Amino acid sequence: MPVLYENEVVLKAFRIYAELARQGLTEREGLQQYLADDEVRGLVDQFAREVDCVALPVGNQLHLVPLVRLSPFHVSNDYLKKTYLRAQAVNADLYLLYVAIIAFIGAFYDSYQTIEPTRDFIRMDEWLSLVQERVEGLKEHDPERLRQYEKEFSYNWALIIEKWDAMDDIRETAKRQSGNTISRMSFMDTARRFLMDQGLAEQIGDGELAITEKSKIIVQRYFMELQNNRGILQFLYQFEGGRKQEQPVKEETGDAIDS
Repeated sequence: MPVLYENEVVLKAFRIYAELARQGLTEREGLQQYLADDEVRGLVDQFAREVDCVALPVGNQLHLVPLVRLSPFHVSNDYLKKTYLRAQAVNADLYLLYVAIIAFIGAFYDSYQTIEPTRDFIRMDEWLSLVQERVEGLKEHDPERLRQYEKEFSYNWALIIEKWDAMDDIRETAKRQSGNTISRMSFMDTARRFLMDQGLAEQIGDGELAITEKSKIIVQRYFMELQNNRGILQFLYQFEGGRKQEQPVKEETGDAIDS
């Protein structure tokens, strides 16, 4: 039998959802209404599910987070290219951006099932080195096997290697890099800007980044879940001795960081 709601409850829930849909989050008042009323919370959650999203309380805010690539609130590849990457950006640039984000998040956790971060911040140069390690790990695969993995994970791993190796690293030692410079550090700066704009990273010092509460909750609930990462984490870290290889991830359906 259908659940009947009072008109006031429906309107209150819809106002919260409308604000989430409009700006991606709602502030303290909306969060308090969401948490205080079971019926309002149930309706907001239902509205969010209808667009393949989840309502996620973070601190004093309530966020709308897309869960699948087909969600209308998902950050599209075209948006990433136009907003953060160069005008002539191709899919290889996107693949490399995804790898950089995975390396950033992975730097804060010791294993797939770690609940809390194990470090407070990471420096930009260390983050760059971690991406370099991931690319070097990809090179250890047999080329034919790498092509098979491309079909399996929908990532063009060979293009990632080619794109990273082609970047000019002459000016990598400079303290500041312009976003117009074709270099590895400038590419990392692009990844930094994206993470900060999405509320997933914050700058706490000169060249030092920390993950936010929003990142921590997303990682705890979704990023480390077996059904969401499709084995991509295990694939990227399988040549690293010890840390993230301790708890292997089986392959399932779903998106990795695209969600």
